[in-house]
Amino acid sequence: MNLKEFSDILGLSPTTVSRALGGYPEVKESTRRRVHEAARTHGYRPNRRAASLATGRAMAIGHVIPTAFNHEMVNPIFADFIAGAGDVYARNGYDMVLSVVPDGDEARAYRNLADAGSVDGLIVHGPRTDDPRIAMLEANALPYVVHGRAPIDTIAYSYVDIDNLRAFRRATDLLLDLGHRRIALLNGLETMDFARRRRDGVVQALTARGLSLQPHLHTTSEMTEHMGHEGALRMLRGDGPPTAFVVSSHIMAIGVRRAIGDAGLTMGRDVSVVIHDDMLSYLANGSTVPVFTATRSSVRAAGRRCAEVLMERINDNSTPPVQEVWECDLVLGASTGPAPQ
Repeated sequence: MNLKEFSDILGLSPTTVSRALGGYPEVKESTRRRVHEAARTHGYRPNRRAASLATGRAMAIGHVIPTAFNHEMVNPIFADFIAGAGDVYARNGYDMVLSVVPDGDEARAYRNLADAGSVDGLIVHGPRTDDPRIAMLEANALPYVVHGRAPIDTIAYSYVDIDNLRAFRRATDLLLDLGHRRIALLNGLETMDFARRRRDGVVQALTARGLSLQPHLHTTSEMTEHMGHEGALRMLRGDGPPTAFVVSSHIMAIGVRRAIGDAGLTMGRDVSVVIHDDMLSYLANGSTVPVFTATRSSVRAAGRRCAEVLMERINDNSTPPVQEVWECDLVLGASTGPAPQ
């Protein structure tokens, strides 16, 4: 069934039907509900090209991924984010354009997508300190939403983020309350805004107790299992080894757990570990009892919310920006215990 045939069934114009399925605000809510119910009844799925011609939109959302400076974008975290966003795109009749570009070409890729009219909006991943992409996107007026945020006070832009600083301060406070004093941080690359905020949370908690983050107990790297294992094992075999780790990702924490075993120690008894858990679909933190004590927030839910905000901005980009910072849960698992005597 094509768009015209479906429109004839409803007695509406193809443009009205396309706009109702696309979530345009000028379509009455009663009409929108009627069109969606009829689409389910008749099994109608909009033809992207026809919808584009009827609405004047590309009916696509852009994601730009650099080939090497991707860090969070080539692992299960990105996959879960896209799964959440994809649910929203599908409901609104949108496709996704994934553009993989060489390092340093992100700005050019954003400009090309905007100039070509091949997308109606963009989601920006991995914001960095003094990120130039936000000012560039603001200048070309293409709707966008940032997953995370950058410390740019001069531009009001839409973002969905978690409170990384507070989450990692709480994680460190928990370990301090358990008597730990030699606490290590295995962090992501601190050119990334989320990692900088996480480090600041750890530092604030330690400073409040008259302690400091020791250089030999602090690493900043890509958040892989290998880097977690390498960093943790080096610390455990060095002078003044940590009794506890704060770890920036579940994937990295798997390597930390392996390092603790390689050092002949037991996690939760000899060495405690608190991680950040993005609640990944294919990497569960235990079934009944969590393996790791963790600050927890669903990256799939974040993807869904970023896409919802972007749909709203595509429909009306003149509204005030949406800025959401989510609190993380702190869940207790088997990986933490009192500091060893």
